[in-house]
Amino acid sequence: MAKVESFTLDHTKVKAPYVRLITEENGEKGDVISNYDLRLVQPNENAIPTAGLHTIEHLLAGLLRDRLSGVIDCSPFGCRTGFHLITWGTHSTTEVAEALKGALDDIANKIEWKDVQGTDKYSCGNYRDHSLFSAKEWSKKILEEGISDDPFERHVI
Repeated sequence: MAKVESFTLDHTKVKAPYVRLITEENGEKGDVISNYDLRLVQPNENAIPTAGLHTIEHLLAGLLRDRLSGVIDCSPFGCRTGFHLITWGTHSTTEVAEALKGALDDIANKIEWKDVQGTDKYSCGNYRDHSLFSAKEWSKKILEEGISDDPFERHVI
């Protein structure tokens, strides 16, 4: 079985919240796809409840696209500690951290329920499992801790 980089990371050494470049993959035609670790809570110490994480996921889908070029996908980790962000091209971890910080600030302070996309049975596979309240509370907590552009040394942007 292929080794997956994320499973070789020592999760006891990282200091969340942070942004980390996991890998850059080069396609046959020269295209570059980048995969970032958007770690919102400390692994094995906390996890965002599914309803709040689900709502953050739906909001980041649009908010990160508003702030970064080339966003392909933003998907939650099964451990509920953060997200994979996949982009065309490359961005510095500082640029991604700034975009994440702005998106979480919007969630915490500006977003209303009417702003959350994909919350009915036609547009979401588990539409009953959302919580804007939880999304706002977790976003505030993450912002208070500060988002680092380095996973091992706290370099809060």
